[in-house]
Amino acid sequence: MNEGIDSLAALTERLRRRAPAYFDLITSDSLEEFEAAFNALLETAIFHMEKNSRNLASLDEEGLTAVLAGTLTMPGLVVTQEQNSNGHVDLTIEVSHCTPARTKLGEAKIYSGPKYHIKGMGQLLGRYTTGRETSGLLINYVRQANIARIATVLMAELDTKLPEDQVGSCQGHTLKWSFTTKHRHSSGEILSLSHVACNLHF
Repeated sequence: MNEGIDSLAALTERLRRRAPAYFDLITSDSLEEFEAAFNALLETAIFHMEKNSRNLASLDEEGLTAVLAGTLTMPGLVVTQEQNSNGHVDLTIEVSHCTPARTKLGEAKIYSGPKYHIKGMGQLLGRYTTGRETSGLLINYVRQANIARIATVLMAELDTKLPEDQVGSCQGHTLKWSFTTKHRHSSGEILSLSHVACNLHF
């Protein structure tokens, strides 16, 4: 019996050392811990795409999202494209080995201005999201120069228009050139949305 406990402890410690972000994801006790662990994995996937921007230049939104989904997918973290949730949502991210089970929905767009971004917000919040999921995700694949200015302009536009029943102003995010918003949802919940930018300019 003790040998089994020792083996389990050794396995747990090995997982903690070799895949700390994944370990944090599946052992998260709170939504805040879960989001922090997921953002660490997402940052690695975004960084991989940015380093390969030249190789990804010919891909459209679906192709870019396939790369992102493939990079994020690992045992226990299932990322699928075009899964049905009141329509075909770009990304469905499901973590099966944590309690409670957590699901994130995401839209992904090649950035072409605030109007197109707001349209993506409407799809995600007004159509696909039921209110049961964790923080929504809107990925911007940015192919123009000066991504820092694009993020600043976009935040100013959202804070002026407050689309999709936005509550308050845009807030910071752990990932660079990214931010979060909160929205009143038809379910009665106040939902959080992460707007994450991926720099594909070269």
